[in-house]
Parts: sequence; C-alpha cells; structure tokens
Amino acid sequence: MKKNKKMKAKTHRGAAKRFKITSTGKVMRWRSGKRHLLGTKKPRRMRRLLNKVQVNPADVKNVRLALPYGL
Repeated sequence: MKKNKKMKAKTHRGAAKRFKITSTGKVMRWRSGKRHLLGTKKPRRMRRLLNKVQVNPADVKNVRLALPYGL
C-alpha cells in the first residue's frame, strides 16, 4: 500500500535564473537592455544598467511562489 506523501514544490527554473533573494528577504532582478546595440548607449547609462534593482512590490508574491526555496 502506498502512503500519501505531500509532493515537493518545484522551483521554476526560468525564475531561478532571473531573480535572487537576498539574506534580508528582498527580491532582486537585473535590468534589461544590455544584450545588443550597446554602441549607442552612453557609459553612464550602461553603469546604471549593471546594477540590480528591487522587484516591484506588486510582483514579489508571484516571484516567491516560483522560488519556494528562495534561490
């Protein structure tokens, strides 16, 4: 007879590559716009695009559901 076991929550692999959760619990993302047409973008703009930013509070719930183990 099989025992009823609770299934493991699976991490959404796409979300795991796009978001990071800090030790204090903030959800961070990288900025877009760094893949092509880089010659037309000013160095100041490129430096700004390098930094991570916090995910919008409206989207945090969905990101946390996709990352049940906080990767």
